[in-house]
Amino acid sequence: MATRRINCRWCGMPSLVQLEAQTLRCPACNRVTKFQSNVYVRPQQPVNVGRVYPGQLQVRAPPTQLRVPPAHGRKRAVLCGITYKGHKQSLDGSINDVLFMKKLLVERFGFPNSSILVLTEEEDFSRIPTKKNIRAALQWLVRGCQAGDSLVFHYSGHGSQVVDRDGDELDGYDECLLPVDYETEGRILDDELNATIVRPLPTGATLHSVIDTCFSGTFLDLPNVCRMNREGYYKWEDHRVPHAAAYKGTSGGIAIGISACDDHQNSGDTTAFTGVPTGALTYSFVKTLEQEPRLTYGRLLIFLHNRINAARDQVGLSRDAPHLSQEPQLSSSHKFEIHSKPFTL
Repeated sequence: MATRRINCRWCGMPSLVQLEAQTLRCPACNRVTKFQSNVYVRPQQPVNVGRVYPGQLQVRAPPTQLRVPPAHGRKRAVLCGITYKGHKQSLDGSINDVLFMKKLLVERFGFPNSSILVLTEEEDFSRIPTKKNIRAALQWLVRGCQAGDSLVFHYSGHGSQVVDRDGDELDGYDECLLPVDYETEGRILDDELNATIVRPLPTGATLHSVIDTCFSGTFLDLPNVCRMNREGYYKWEDHRVPHAAAYKGTSGGIAIGISACDDHQNSGDTTAFTGVPTGALTYSFVKTLEQEPRLTYGRLLIFLHNRINAARDQVGLSRDAPHLSQEPQLSSSHKFEIHSKPFTL
């Protein structure tokens, strides 16, 4: 679906809207009118297990090298949003997600603009989210990282599953992200994500990932997954596979994953919040942290559940249908008390 970028006349916040749209309510300042339509769009994953649709999207990596930020501060982030323009299952909200996340990091958590690396199809060729560029960006994120560093990886795009070939998955499937050129260059598996940005984390460094895609519950292959019911009671599940060869932890640091849904679930793009297409997880995450300055991880997870379920109820999606459910997930390299540990980036 064709889109265009417009700026809010009040706060200047850019957003992507459909070409036929006439008005916009700004997700940042809430100052203008909504679109007439209010539709929750459930994007179908563009691959089934281990299979792609040939001939739909042929994007080849540009010859230029990834242009990384000159600064490499104590707080830095990689924000990756992919719409898959030209694909029959393109996404409308991914670039908006990146814009919202960048605003949150800069204004709420003090991340320098110069230490945030953005990969979208709207960037110049050196920052298009190809497989090569995503790999280089993730390597940049952890390069030289030390105690006291706060790192963020945000991904909004398509996810898929493939058969696990090295025996380190309890359910028998690897989760993976789909770069814009995945049909020619391939996917990036959770095994590689873990090896690149989780395992190198030294003592005192912290990584947060916010993964807004389908099948994302264990997207970084972290060994502990938090299961919480609607009343807030929780337990940590051990996702290590006995006798698996690969180590999935850190080098002393802490890695925490916040995912849109469980490994068997789909996530959704929606206009239900503001009329602007966004990922349900990203918008809920950003707005919760903007409006609730002091949160524990447990309270954050509860807010995410409530916001997403409210949006689904608004458009008539049953939260009790297993094949339609979307439950945000928390995973970690280390177990902790989620109702007492304050959330910060």
